[in-house]
Amino acid sequence: MTQFTGMNGMPAYVAVNGVVYDVTNNAAWSLATHFGLKAGNDLTGEFASCHAGQNWILAQLKPVGRLV
Repeated sequence: MTQFTGMNGMPAYVAVNGVVYDVTNNAAWSLATHFGLKAGNDLTGEFASCHAGQNWILAQLKPVGRLV
């Protein structure tokens, strides 16, 4: 997943709770960053600390796979 950083023509993916989401065209993830977080990473802990109980945020993103 680390190659999906949104750089060099690659899509921007983030993982939360084992699900990988495409944030490439999400306005909150312009330039493949969001409040200092970078695409290409598992952001489960960061999501929980900022958006706990806000699963509607994840529902707006396209799931593209699962972390194994």
